[in-house]
Amino acid sequence: MMIHSIVAAAAESAAHNPLLPSTADLIWSSVVFAILLVFFWTKVLPNFKKNLDARTAAIEGRLEAAEKAQAEAAAKTANIEAEQSAARAEASQIREEARAQGAAILAELKEQAAAEAERITATAKAQIEAERQAALISLRKEVGGVAIDLASRVVGASLQNDKIASDVVDQFLAELEASK
Repeated sequence: MMIHSIVAAAAESAAHNPLLPSTADLIWSSVVFAILLVFFWTKVLPNFKKNLDARTAAIEGRLEAAEKAQAEAAAKTANIEAEQSAARAEASQIREEARAQGAAILAELKEQAAAEAERITATAKAQIEAERQAALISLRKEVGGVAIDLASRVVGASLQNDKIASDVVDQFLAELEASK
């Protein structure tokens, strides 16, 4: 249609315009243009569109993969943080248990030390008491012998009989203890 209007316009003008090509050139140029247009429309444009669609799909696929990887990384990070938190809590609990066990062991050792000190004190007291009793017995014998010697000299009587001597010594010691 457009070609017809151009041809009609050219025919109307009586003078030949040097800017307008001849009618045959216009027709053959239009036919070649139509053939090239059909060729590009059917062959080149679909391949170009297919390449653009493939490129778009590849880019979208990589974007989805990157988002998925980022989500996995975030999930792994959260998982690692949770594990670290759990490990910190477990370590804290182990430290507290160790402190409690240490305190219990320390208390038990203190109790054992106190019991051992009490046992040693009791043994020492018993030993001191035994030595005191032994010293008293020894002292009684010595004081009794000295008292008998003294009494026999003073009284002039011989107290060689053990029964009588023992009674005299006991009576003398009782008088000494009463005077204290």
